[in-house]
Amino acid sequence: MLGPRLNTVFASRWKALWWSAGILLTAYCSVPQAPDDTPATPAPARPAQTQHPANQHSANPWALK
Repeated sequence: MLGPRLNTVFASRWKALWWSAGILLTAYCSVPQAPDDTPATPAPARPAQTQHPANQHSANPWALK
């Protein structure tokens, strides 16, 4: 097989950490990205709400009617 023998890898903690970091990096780089499932067309806009003429000049323009 490729790579060092397991007897030499686990002879030292630091060698074992570097070996495991290499395995994790290989796994991270080899997994493909998830597909983007967003729709190609935007969602339809909500219809505008009609206001009563008396409420057109409200003190808070962001208040829900």
